Amino acid sequence: MNAVTDVKGWCPGILRPMASGDGLIVRVRPRGGAFSLETAAALADLAARLGNGHIDLTRRANLQLRGLTEDRLPELRTELATLGLLDPDTETEAVRNVMVAPLAGLDPSQAFDVRPIARAIDDALTSDKRLHALPGKFGLLVDGGGAISIASERADVCLAAVGDALAFGLDTAKGTQWLGTLPPAQAAEAAIAVAHAYLAVATRGRMRGLSEAAVARVQAAARLSPMTGLPAAGGRRLGLLGGAVGIAAPFGRLEAAQLRQLVKLAADAGAADLRLSPWRAVYFGVREHTGVFVLEEARDAGLIVEENDPVLQVEACPGAPDCKSSSVDARGDARRLATIAAVHGYRGSIHVSGCAKGCARSLPSDLVLAGKAGAYRLIRNATTRGPVERMIGVEEFKTLFGETQDD
Repeated sequence: MNAVTDVKGWCPGILRPMASGDGLIVRVRPRGGAFSLETAAALADLAARLGNGHIDLTRRANLQLRGLTEDRLPELRTELATLGLLDPDTETEAVRNVMVAPLAGLDPSQAFDVRPIARAIDDALTSDKRLHALPGKFGLLVDGGGAISIASERADVCLAAVGDALAFGLDTAKGTQWLGTLPPAQAAEAAIAVAHAYLAVATRGRMRGLSEAAVARVQAAARLSPMTGLPAAGGRRLGLLGGAVGIAAPFGRLEAAQLRQLVKLAADAGAADLRLSPWRAVYFGVREHTGVFVLEEARDAGLIVEENDPVLQVEACPGAPDCKSSSVDARGDARRLATIAAVHGYRGSIHVSGCAKGCARSLPSDLVLAGKAGAYRLIRNATTRGPVERMIGVEEFKTLFGETQDD
């Protein structure tokens, strides 16, 4: 493994992949939060031809191709450059972390389309080399409100529609602090000004780690008007959503054939693109009377189309053998646990992690299982780094919900 690809602790990219148990991982960042159907179809083909066919949907609304090898990277990069997805260097690639609400421009209840704002921010991050000094996980969020909002997701800089204005927020240790509003025409410029102001007070870490004095200096760069209301909290919704559909991948894993099927369904329904989201779900527009058929076909393809699906209750990383850090089959075990939890009517949040890093979820969960030496550390109401109650094996899962092993 050469120095370019042997990178851990950073988000993988096309130019700087990350090594894992099933080969190299390449993260592909969409522009404006969406891939055209032609691009999505090409990514499915590349995943099958140059990788192992496994595709991850990430919490940052990106897509990852898995199972790549060093000798296939040049061809992959050539193909992705043709698709307009290859950045000029690793610094540009690392800084393009912009999440966009998945129904932007599709939801008639939104006051305006936020995609031009997101594209302007993306363009500035690409062209302004001073911003390439931002930390690799520094993220921005642009939300238009309406039926599907991402305003409750965490990002260092947040823009969210409130009426015909945008609320401006910064991430803190306690979550997003909404500081004021500004007109849509000034939003991208303000976000970039705040990113520059951040670099004037910090060179590493995240916005949530700044002191109150530093936050005040950063905030001043945005030139905000007083708040007139808070953004709607929003969150994931699946199924038929008026003129669109939401479809999730179990634990964020798509197979190449499933992505091809989504592209076909979207094309038949009149969609122009596939929208990614921070919930490991894909959204696209549908013509009248086509949505129900799309959802039935997606369900038959092994995807999730109902918000009450028990698998959605569980967050899980790939685990072994895909990840070298894991000694457990996290996703396989998560499926078993989801079934048991559903039988017992358990409604709490569950996180199954292959190791203590907790890559699938950074927030606390009601029930946490963190892999170690082929078994799991049991943790409650915490993250994977919380106090360990005891060690358990897969055969003991039912005891977590009141059963004894003999029941």
